[in-house]
Amino acid sequence: MNITALRERIDSALQHQVDHSPLVADLAARIDKLHSSIRLPAEDAPGVLLRFVQAYIERVPAQVEAAAEVASAAGLDAQITPVLRQAAKFLLSPPPFMQEYQGLAATLGEAYLVHRLVEEVNDRYIVHFGQPLIPLDTTVANLVAHQLIGEPLANQLDAAVYEASDTLQDERIFSGDSVARYRAQLAEARQEHAWPCLSHQLGIELQLAH
Repeated sequence: MNITALRERIDSALQHQVDHSPLVADLAARIDKLHSSIRLPAEDAPGVLLRFVQAYIERVPAQVEAAAEVASAAGLDAQITPVLRQAAKFLLSPPPFMQEYQGLAATLGEAYLVHRLVEEVNDRYIVHFGQPLIPLDTTVANLVAHQLIGEPLANQLDAAVYEASDTLQDERIFSGDSVARYRAQLAEARQEHAWPCLSHQLGIELQLAH
């Protein structure tokens, strides 16, 4: 997996946003369109969203790399690496339906594809091993990104993620001898400290109705 190419693509996309897009103004215009359950800090909401978007996009290569390393340790290279490779491909060669989108929607959408696909891998891993593939909860961050991207694009992206992760539904990929040995090792090992929650770090919370 070409993590270097991913990082270069991320750097280029972020620099393009800085050079050619009024990103802060664009984000400020979207605040009122966010779902009412998404709570932003009272002060400097546009600035918080800007830092969120930058961090959300920048985290993509590290997330894919970490997931690939753990999949290898679990003996799941053959099953999970192709899915992670598809996640990288989403960023390096976006789906045709994204060609009509430019600016924030395009850049954030590409990162969203990767985050959501890794989230799907993580969810399947939790079912079979009782802990995440990587100790990172991106649920709230992905919900915020979904809102910022807007529909119908975000729904198209989710459909692409479900299609790409369909092979993970096959229970047989988690039944090999190497997987059983890895599961036994996990039972004896201490759980890693979780990665910092991106949305929580920036003061973005999800407040569900009671």
